[in-house]
Amino acid sequence: MAEKMYGDHEIENAKLERFANRTTHRDYEIEFSCPEFTCLCPRSGFPDFATIHITYTPDQWCVELKSLKLYINKFRDDRVFHEDVTNRIMDDLVGLLDPKSMTVVADFNVRGNIHTLITATHSKAES
Repeated sequence: MAEKMYGDHEIENAKLERFANRTTHRDYEIEFSCPEFTCLCPRSGFPDFATIHITYTPDQWCVELKSLKLYINKFRDDRVFHEDVTNRIMDDLVGLLDPKSMTVVADFNVRGNIHTLITATHSKAES
């Protein structure tokens, strides 16, 4: 078995990180596209490929980009259904950032003549 590379170690130890939003006097959107997302089908073990779109309006926190990249790459060996992975990404980011709003769209490549598009949304309750 080949020795693990430094990237393997970084992905294995990936943790989402945040930093303070320095522009809290106005609402603005942050949008990410992750076109190289991959995970494994929990039934067949075959790879699933997707583009993950994340859009959010920050409140007090923003996600740090390298940590997001490593977090997304951590799914590559996970056996997970499309619906579950979309909602796990949403839950993890909402738990980290507590944004004013967030949408996560997982646009999975066609497999078996079916194109899957999963959309999860979150809105912070007004106090």
